[in-house]
Amino acid sequence: MDCRFLPRPSAYALTLENMRIWATDPLPDPHEQLWICEHPSVFTLGLAGRPEHLLSPGGIPIVQTDRGGQVTYHGLGQVVAYPLVDLKTRGYFVKEYVYRLEEAVIRTLSRFGVTGHRVAGAPGIYVRLADPFGHAPLAQRPRRHADGAQTEPVPDFTGLGKIAALGIKVTNHRAYHGLALNVAMDLEPFDRINPCGYAGLRTVDLSTIGVTVTWHDAAETLADHLLSLL
Repeated sequence: MDCRFLPRPSAYALTLENMRIWATDPLPDPHEQLWICEHPSVFTLGLAGRPEHLLSPGGIPIVQTDRGGQVTYHGLGQVVAYPLVDLKTRGYFVKEYVYRLEEAVIRTLSRFGVTGHRVAGAPGIYVRLADPFGHAPLAQRPRRHADGAQTEPVPDFTGLGKIAALGIKVTNHRAYHGLALNVAMDLEPFDRINPCGYAGLRTVDLSTIGVTVTWHDAAETLADHLLSLL
């Protein structure tokens, strides 16, 4: 798999178009790639996205996209990784593939002394706000009902902040889209949405929790782990 660092910043809409071209290429054996990039400010709305989760977008563009999930924000200071992978060739089911993507983020955070956690039912990686460097595993948290009664249970984010988002699309066994790791961003736009569809979910970046690292160092570390795990 080749790794390409795209020009910084890279327009989201053009990157999405190029991913779709790769995914629909009629050649039976597509050339797998890993794209690493940074997008200018944009809100993206996934296939399950609901407009009410866009609270006050203001002048930030909104792009309807074809990945799974709800609404998220991309902006400068965020490392975005797009693996273009043929799941059938590699023998991965979607669940295993998502696990490998998350594991790459966890290992990247560990390189900078941060402990990343998974939360059942909520793809992405989270950190303990009170102790992002502690190594104790996150206690298994059963999902709870939002109103204690009839609604579907929701993940429990108490004491956690989301540091990496994940969303993919699979077409004819070809996976595209990927993940975004927050490094040193203006986090204010996340307050204008319900991140990933969860009201009140706090979003953090490495700089917020006291880690100083350049975009390039974080990007290279994440790319190395993705290449080793995929």
